Amino acid sequence: MARQWKDYCEFEPIFQRIERMRVLILDNLIACASDLSDKARREPNFDAEAWVAEERKIAGFAIGNITQNINNLIMKPHWLVARLNELTDARVADFDPDAIIISGTLRDFDLYHPDLIARLESFLRRTTIPTLGICGGHQIMGQAFGARVVTLDGLAPWEKRSERMREYQYYLISVLRPQDPLFAGILNERGRRLPKNTLRVWQNHGLMLERVPPGFSLLAKSELTRNQIMVKRGDGQLLYGVQFHLEKSFEDWRKLPSPWEHRNESRDGRRMFENFLIEALRHRGKADLVKEAATLPLSPVVSARDAQPAYALAASGQRLNGYGNGPAKAPAPPSLTPSEVGGSEPAEEYIADRLTGL
Repeated sequence: MARQWKDYCEFEPIFQRIERMRVLILDNLIACASDLSDKARREPNFDAEAWVAEERKIAGFAIGNITQNINNLIMKPHWLVARLNELTDARVADFDPDAIIISGTLRDFDLYHPDLIARLESFLRRTTIPTLGICGGHQIMGQAFGARVVTLDGLAPWEKRSERMREYQYYLISVLRPQDPLFAGILNERGRRLPKNTLRVWQNHGLMLERVPPGFSLLAKSELTRNQIMVKRGDGQLLYGVQFHLEKSFEDWRKLPSPWEHRNESRDGRRMFENFLIEALRHRGKADLVKEAATLPLSPVVSARDAQPAYALAASGQRLNGYGNGPAKAPAPPSLTPSEVGGSEPAEEYIADRLTGL
């Protein structure tokens, strides 16, 4: 008889181990019509207004999921959202982040204005700030260091814009280097219900990196996508790229009928997100901001019912010249407007269907 395994873990309280941290979130989606390339304008279905509206709607959910993790995992978080067309060395230096998180994308990189892509790639090659690239952010990170972005069947993106093979919904990935700090406290411990060195993660992509770029190490792979997680530790850099959506952790958890269950994917994603933040602080010489288990409170500080939905957190920051400052504890926001979250109401099924490039 085949061995049976469950897709959930026993209840696990969440403690905020990180005392304080500054995180720059790079909104990697199209922000305005001038962000689009001449090639985009020649596409048969081109509609600048509709494309930008769709990108901003997706951005509201993508950034909301990221800020939800930050607000729930850090005791005193300070985060800032910058759009891709706002990225400059001066703005990064002015905020002085301990970590950078790059969101996913919707459209192919050749549909972006080439100056935006060139600027981001140059920044990634030079930065010594610990950086996490998620899905499309993972792909642009690899491209910056010489890896090609291709469809899952190996074609250039412009050769097959639609009807692509995709990894969509939950897939198993195989961890190749379980000793990496990104997996601390996750793999092969008591109570875990998945096969050894395996993660179950949310996938939603039709593109991938053709190879692991020079200077990076491969940490995990899947059946369809060889490069699921990579890391660069060298030249003063700490760069992680993940092809899947670890940031969906709290969103997934809130959908469960009981807060006493953690599905593996929500627990694992949340822990990897936290492990990256901890590694970033260590890289920055701020390990003293991370609490050890012996110093944690006896009762948890976060529960599924406390975690705010992504669209609420997306609107909780104050907007100022394209930036959003996150409060230490995000309050319940007022009624949301399209300019705050890219849509007046959350449309989760629409979002799940359209995040093909993330």
